[in-house]
Amino acid sequence: MELFNTTLEAISSPEEGAKEEAKKRLDHLAKPIGSLGKLEEIVIKMAGITGKPHNKIEKRNIVVMCADNGVVAEGVSACPQEFTMILTENMTKGFTGVSVLSQMTNTDLTIVDIGLNGDMNNSKVLNKKINYGTKNFTKGPSMTYDEAIKAIEVGIEIGDSLYNEGYDILGTGELGIGNTTTSAAVLSVFSEFGPEITSGKGAGLTEEQYNFKKNAINKALEVNKPNKEDPVDVISKVGGFDIAGMCGLFLSAAKNKKPIVIDGFISSAAALCAVRLNPLVKEYIFPSHLSKEPGARYMMEELGLEPMLNLEMRLGEGSGCPLAFQIIDAALCIMDNMATFEEASINSKVLVDIREEK
Repeated sequence: MELFNTTLEAISSPEEGAKEEAKKRLDHLAKPIGSLGKLEEIVIKMAGITGKPHNKIEKRNIVVMCADNGVVAEGVSACPQEFTMILTENMTKGFTGVSVLSQMTNTDLTIVDIGLNGDMNNSKVLNKKINYGTKNFTKGPSMTYDEAIKAIEVGIEIGDSLYNEGYDILGTGELGIGNTTTSAAVLSVFSEFGPEITSGKGAGLTEEQYNFKKNAINKALEVNKPNKEDPVDVISKVGGFDIAGMCGLFLSAAKNKKPIVIDGFISSAAALCAVRLNPLVKEYIFPSHLSKEPGARYMMEELGLEPMLNLEMRLGEGSGCPLAFQIIDAALCIMDNMATFEEASINSKVLVDIREEK
């Protein structure tokens, strides 16, 4: 609990002076003022995070939290629970979506067993197991409060370690059959929307399975009565070890004044928990894409963030993070390499700030 508390206390606001410096340079680049839109916002946000107007991403890592979910017993997934272990093994071999995209973007992967329902005898998997999967949350809490804290602290420890090793940015990923159900339940608690709004058909459910999913979430909320004012209580009652671990990663990023990227629906649930624990965490987060999951846009509304892309992706794993890394690289490259009006011998007085016309 000590690491959890000290981390929350250590999180501070971004550097407004550096943001102003970045904005001033962007407005002097040889282009219509504000014409690079979201790319300019990325540059300014990054400056606030690091305290420097110019930044470069040299080393990147996606942390994949792997865990099983007891609610699978309710028939909420088209895939058997064994798939989590199989996919984790395949990730170590470079076979999965995030593995391929990470290789393409020169991104390292940290694969974590934070709650698989089995033992991985694989040196490429970091063993931080809290328990052998969560309990079935239709019958009681997913985990104990203490287990939730421990899982969050695993994420903090891993984030702290990777940032200390020199990684400039982290991405958040997960593997876990049934985790769109837990994520939808978390969203239902914070948004007070029912599962018919927060949940979808995940990896591909029949209508009957989708009804099982909605019923399971309703029952979990009724049985456990999670307290939306206490995000740890929410995680412990209706979340998963993967969500808790990623929550810790977001807290670590904010504490260390480093950027971190949301992948999709499940890592958005973790980000939402982290932001509810400390609202300043939001200032260190970049959302990669809008997941195809129906609840994803409500997740973004709760976070008050806007994703960079909408590619109708719903794979998870952290697969959106390498794409976001490339966009962030592009934004930082413009800041460093584009000429100013003065350098390009252009008279800027004729230009209007189109941002003021909104």
